[in-house]
Amino acid sequence: MKRSKVAVLGYPNVGKSTLVNRLSGTREAVVHEQAGVTRDRKEIDADWNGLAFTLVDTGGVDSAGEHEMAEEIRRQSLAALADSQLALLVVDARAGLRPGDAELARELQGGGVPVIVAANKVDDGRQEGLASEFYGLGLGTPMPVSATQGLGTGDLLDLIVERLPEGGADVSEVTRLALIGRPNVGKSSLLNKLLGEERVIVTPVAGTTRDAIDTRIEFDGREVILVDTAGLRRRTKVAGTIDYYAQLRSEQAADRADVAIVVCDAGEGVTSEDFRVAEMAMKAKCATVIALNKWDVGETDLEDAKARVTKKLRQRPQTMAVSAQSGRGLKRLVAEALGLADRSSGWTQTADLNRFLGDLQSLREPPSVRGKRLRMYYMAQFETRPPRFAVQVNNRGQVTRDYAYFLENRLRDRYSLQGVPLVIDFKTSRGRS
Repeated sequence: MKRSKVAVLGYPNVGKSTLVNRLSGTREAVVHEQAGVTRDRKEIDADWNGLAFTLVDTGGVDSAGEHEMAEEIRRQSLAALADSQLALLVVDARAGLRPGDAELARELQGGGVPVIVAANKVDDGRQEGLASEFYGLGLGTPMPVSATQGLGTGDLLDLIVERLPEGGADVSEVTRLALIGRPNVGKSSLLNKLLGEERVIVTPVAGTTRDAIDTRIEFDGREVILVDTAGLRRRTKVAGTIDYYAQLRSEQAADRADVAIVVCDAGEGVTSEDFRVAEMAMKAKCATVIALNKWDVGETDLEDAKARVTKKLRQRPQTMAVSAQSGRGLKRLVAEALGLADRSSGWTQTADLNRFLGDLQSLREPPSVRGKRLRMYYMAQFETRPPRFAVQVNNRGQVTRDYAYFLENRLRDRYSLQGVPLVIDFKTSRGRS
């Protein structure tokens, strides 16, 4: 069974993301003193007393606000509510009851979803009386909590699991695909097109996405998590800003993903910044595929782009043309990414690897260093995700960089491991020379 969802709603800057982090025991949601940081809805898994559920963090809803994306944020929050089994309305106990709180409460009263009111920022037990003002919302007893101090959050979790439907079960392990890339290359548009809905906010403004947004989908009967991320810049350019924390979340998304889909703008081709993003994913031991988006409006030579990627990137990932606008190539892109995930977690039999090693030495004789020739005796795989191999040799000091790359590239060709990070350990075999 799928996890039940709890939509976390409220006025801007009441501490929703901080409370989500506290309740989930994570630091997944971006938190900053500036109001309006959260824009899209972000799903974060949590569990309490053996019940697994998903918290859905949302942007601050303020109908009278002047935020440039106020209407889009409101639409995302209401979509989160429609998809949830419980609503958690977060209010600021120190600020008191505000018109925005009352307006949200009226919407929740007619929504058909049970509601819990969390009066946040009660950082001292002596301030618990501040919560009583929110009885006026007509949504039951408000619970005084402190997202920063943790006061009352255990009781709040008890109430959440009490109100959720019974039988919420943890989901089985699923494949995670992260959409990463420079700002404004179309990552969010790609996600929305794949989902067939406006799951994340898209605007012409670079940096609209500030969080890593996880969305579960089913692709050909297989459950997949798609992760939309904030645009990656050089860290020195975003130091001290909200975008710095968004950058960290994007990097962490690559660390947790099985496959990184590196999205590039076909109108610009694969740039040096795109290569930097791809190398970041590879260093995180993440399988990689390059997606040239906006193909229908770009003029990039696909064969030239493929040749540059093969030359520049050690993993030699596939380069694919796609369009978020028309949907061209998207199903093929996801199929390739899932195939990469499978190959990254696959296992090659030792006998097969030793046949490969024999064929390799027949094709190109191992190098001779200071009059002594390298001999390779045995090869075996001993880890997956990423695949890791051990090669027994007479003297690892005789393994040249050129020959090691030759072995790695032939291994990719033999077992279709283009885009998959490989680790090859050369070990000196005792008693042989």
